[in-house]
Amino acid sequence: MKERNKRVLVGMSGGIDSTATCLMLQEQGYEIVGVTMRVWGDEPKEARELADRMGIEHYVADERTTFKNSVVKNFIDEYRNGRTPNPCVMCNPLFKFRVLTEWADKLNCEWIATGHYSRLEWIDGKRYIIAGDDEKKDQSYFLWRLGQDVLKRCIFPLGDYTKLKVREYLLEKGYEAKSKEGESMEVCFIKGDYRDFLREQYPQLDEEVGAGWFVSPQGVKLGQHKGFPYYTIGQRKGLEIALGKPAYVLKINPEKNTVILGDADKLKADYMLAEQDILVDEKEVMTCENLSVRIRYRSTPIPCRVKRLVDGRLFVKFLDEASAITPGQSAVFYTGKRVLGGAYIASQKGIGLVAIENSDF
Repeated sequence: MKERNKRVLVGMSGGIDSTATCLMLQEQGYEIVGVTMRVWGDEPKEARELADRMGIEHYVADERTTFKNSVVKNFIDEYRNGRTPNPCVMCNPLFKFRVLTEWADKLNCEWIATGHYSRLEWIDGKRYIIAGDDEKKDQSYFLWRLGQDVLKRCIFPLGDYTKLKVREYLLEKGYEAKSKEGESMEVCFIKGDYRDFLREQYPQLDEEVGAGWFVSPQGVKLGQHKGFPYYTIGQRKGLEIALGKPAYVLKINPEKNTVILGDADKLKADYMLAEQDILVDEKEVMTCENLSVRIRYRSTPIPCRVKRLVDGRLFVKFLDEASAITPGQSAVFYTGKRVLGGAYIASQKGIGLVAIENSDF
């Protein structure tokens, strides 16, 4: 039997990052097994050709139906509920790393590797995600929902690299064409505008929701909109309404099909509520003096403090300016570059009362 502890299953998309991951791990003496998840679109021929060139085992996991029924369905449902999802956050634990774990067990692989720009570190017997060195490519934000059982098997070789260095590495290894490829799409199953995707995948959406009203914070009707799923908190462009000054989406009310518009300063927040949290060490999060939170991908971490409410949600107090709190997005907590956990940003309904009740915090 092949030596399990030197066998690593690599999620191979056929792109720049997964190709570099395979080559780096080969250099480190691992026996590479590639698996390509077919979740959308065409047969992944490029990944198979790369595997042949590198002389590694390769398999295709046809997961199109499962992917559509889980990740894509969740994406559509979140917009239908007036929230703004981040599909990568949902996909990683419930789909991508679940499939990789199943195939790793099936193929006798001890390890799982991907091309994520993040690092991993053992601290006090726990496996922590560390932000990657390339601040523009760091993907630690997307990984907060991965459990310790998965993280202890993971290898992320690209965490110490910038994207430029990865391209240079591929060029040195003789993969010139690959090194010059463009960036992959941020959301793998969407080409173009997400609104067109919603209509395509859920044709009854316009009939189900229909046109609604833009309203002011005082409830005054300002004009019609196309339906609340087509807007997100903080949006300024594409509103197709002229008010004589810049207007921003402040809130979305799916029950009334209203979208509240107002000035940018109305987006500022001192607090927020978060739910469905996964924390590596809850005590550390509640007591950390250097705690910060990212409220969207690529946003600057905001210094904060966190308290557990009686109802189980997290009450987050910002110590610096925060803006455009968007239900459905992730709040990911850091100390320095180390991820301490995360949660989904919840509805902010009643946040004023919660803040008053916790004014001593």
